[in-house]
Amino acid sequence: MTRPQQTSAPARDDQRADRSWAPRLAQEARLRQLDELLARRHAPADADAVNTEIERAALLGALDRLQEAQLAFVDILRRAPENFSALNEFGTLLTNMGAIDAACRVYSEAILHHPANPLARVNLANLLLRANRHAEARAHYEAALLADPELAAAHQGLGAVLADLGDRAGASYHFSKGFRGHAVSTLPYRGTAPPITLLQLVSSGGGNIPTASFLDDCTFMTSVVVADHLDPLTPLPPHQLVFNTIGDADLCEPALEAATRLIARTTAPVINDPRAVMKTGRIANSRRLGALPGVITPRTVAIPRDALAGPDGADTIARHGLAVPLLLRSPGYHTGRNFILVDEPAALSTAAAGLPGDDLLAIEYLDARGNDGNARKYRVMMIAGEIYPLHLAISGNWKVHYFTSDMADKPDHRLEEQRFLCDMRSTLGDKAMVALEGIRDALGLDYAGIDFGLSGDGELLLFEANATMVIAKPDADERWAYRRAAIGAILDAVVAMIKQKSAEAAQA
Repeated sequence: MTRPQQTSAPARDDQRADRSWAPRLAQEARLRQLDELLARRHAPADADAVNTEIERAALLGALDRLQEAQLAFVDILRRAPENFSALNEFGTLLTNMGAIDAACRVYSEAILHHPANPLARVNLANLLLRANRHAEARAHYEAALLADPELAAAHQGLGAVLADLGDRAGASYHFSKGFRGHAVSTLPYRGTAPPITLLQLVSSGGGNIPTASFLDDCTFMTSVVVADHLDPLTPLPPHQLVFNTIGDADLCEPALEAATRLIARTTAPVINDPRAVMKTGRIANSRRLGALPGVITPRTVAIPRDALAGPDGADTIARHGLAVPLLLRSPGYHTGRNFILVDEPAALSTAAAGLPGDDLLAIEYLDARGNDGNARKYRVMMIAGEIYPLHLAISGNWKVHYFTSDMADKPDHRLEEQRFLCDMRSTLGDKAMVALEGIRDALGLDYAGIDFGLSGDGELLLFEANATMVIAKPDADERWAYRRAAIGAILDAVVAMIKQKSAEAAQA
């Protein structure tokens, strides 16, 4: 579940820039000042010098001189191993470099020496939450709030933990505390030319489109707006276009309603109109998309969890026209969390009782297994009306996700995916392509994805169609070299769409 983007950027002197859109130039000028200042000092171990060195090391990181920044922090901590700012900023650098385990160790060291300072606890908790280590993250957020009961970032993080655990009321309380007065934040811009100014709308409780892979901070100056907690009297930041990244209609209805009101306040173009996103809930999709030629959708109904967990659960699903095997899902979760297969009536009660939420989605099971017994899940992206193949995941398990599939260990599976990426139409067949085009037209979204399988006669078995799909870049392993061109083409298409819409706004 994608949360509003949080930043823990070190304090910098960006305000000294003559041009507010060019902080990199100001950072480079400030770095030269710091180098001159340190060169004149004769006692590098004094407190003022250490603080200057910390600012310098943080600036090196901001300017992408990562190895120099890392060495600078190591040198500082060799001489001042308990310095909180050095530890906290080093943790931030390591996080930005993707060295998450090392960042956790550095934040833990900061907490060890400064247990009453809440900032390192929040930073560590954010990383623990990212790894779904909810109990540990919650403990650190709660400790941070004991130290500072009004700390917004701790309330935001604790709200995210509680939302993931199914405590919507508790999450709502902490989100309200955390985002009150903090619903708008402008992310650092690192370009040296005027940026494209973009308003990114998000939901506090997750269900947002992951954008890190295509919103380059050297091209776009992004202001993130938590739509469901924005005071209507708060002025909107300057922007050339609006990207509504709230994508989960089942989870984010209040945020989408707020986003609808927000876009009425601007004349800028909008990517993914929230009114179109609101129509993409799983139940709504099952009904409207199932009427399209070549599309098979699973019967999907919302049923109170207590009814399913009770002794008459089997009778309850039968009244809704369902039978085992069927799928149970807690709305608002992704990547397979809180999503299970019930393959016999006796297992229904226990399965339902173990899922969070007052209501569960009971979903007809669509068999996407091929002749080899493996399940296949295709994903395509729809960007500005074009359909692009993203991946094919093949697995012996019914719950197919790329990161848990058999692709890494099966060369024949990778070869099959390569054929799909190189020639989508021949791989899927005309019937499925017509179905995809129909779904694209029905959704009416600028950015969306479709997860699906194929029936034995080539019809499309629809699993999911909405805006929350992530475009994940493959890692450096050469086994994935064949995937890079297809994924790169999608990312290029997203960036081109954003630039095109911003250009249209400039010409209007």
